[in-house]
Amino acid sequence: MPLLYKIQDLLARVSRACGFESADRFPPGQYYPRTRWNRAYFDIPSDLKADAMERRICDAIANTPSVFAHIAHPTPRMQQTLIAIIESTMRRACGQPVNLAAMLINAYASPYTPEARPGLRGAIESTAGQELSTRTQVLLQHLNSTSGAFGLTIEA
Repeated sequence: MPLLYKIQDLLARVSRACGFESADRFPPGQYYPRTRWNRAYFDIPSDLKADAMERRICDAIANTPSVFAHIAHPTPRMQQTLIAIIESTMRRACGQPVNLAAMLINAYASPYTPEARPGLRGAIESTAGQELSTRTQVLLQHLNSTSGAFGLTIEA
């Protein structure tokens, strides 16, 4: 039986290396080892580099923001993609993106989620224990007050 397990392990490694299966995390040694996503929502070949995986996930978030809810411990780049969508929705006066803000609040429920912007975790944690509607309003106010500082692109 031990030989059978070794063969099975070897086939699993070959399958991952060739990209035959979908990845649900970054490859070993990546800077964000706790980040996980649901394979059903992200079809990412396992043979991609970590940066390409993250880029595909960010593209998926940009196309369908609701998939952000299926990521555990999102990277700052993934969070910035969602924050950009929240800010653009607020700028276009399409209403308050409360559901998107709630997803960001849920992501920060874990202490292992890296902070995308300085002060973001503090703004979210300052409303801990309050109703979700109050928490989202405070978060949206925080994002609105800091959007100019982080949304600038300087061209030479």
